[in-house]
Amino acid sequence: MRRIINSTYLTLDGVIEDPAWTMPYFDDEAAAFAGAQTEAADALLMGRRTYDGFAAAWPNMDESDPSTGAAYFNNVKKYVASTTLTDPEWKNSEVLRGDLIEAVTALKAQDGKDILMYGYGVVTDALVKAGLVDEVRFWIHPVLVGGPSVSAPLSDARTALTLTDTKVMKSGVIIATYTPAAA
Repeated sequence: MRRIINSTYLTLDGVIEDPAWTMPYFDDEAAAFAGAQTEAADALLMGRRTYDGFAAAWPNMDESDPSTGAAYFNNVKKYVASTTLTDPEWKNSEVLRGDLIEAVTALKAQDGKDILMYGYGVVTDALVKAGLVDEVRFWIHPVLVGGPSVSAPLSDARTALTLTDTKVMKSGVIIATYTPAAA
């Protein structure tokens, strides 16, 4: 069975939107960790807001430059959880139809590598509660930026996680990896 890995960049004050603030911390060490994540994944799963942001940015990046990651993001299979998107234009994108939990359960049952998610919003929250997310990796950046602390309001986000790994980078970024806690 495939695993779903969520990878979310956040600030010390919990902001995850518009992550331009990550750039000063994206050094060789962070690039190696990010590269290992994408190497282990043959699909992306995202909500509509993440899809819109990624689809606006990645196709404009140089795929011939391996340091951009554009070749991976533009060519990997992408699944979008959306009830409003009907015809995704970004290459290799497919909208999940019907019940989200059923659709993602079917994706996990397929042969393949990990399925990678970025950002933490209502789609990730629903999948964590359904027991479908295998790991959540929070990249905690040593910066305060102010503003909303999540990308979408999570009305009932109570979920227990167990810390399974930490990686402290030279830049001060801490990657805290969690798995769903046993009930």
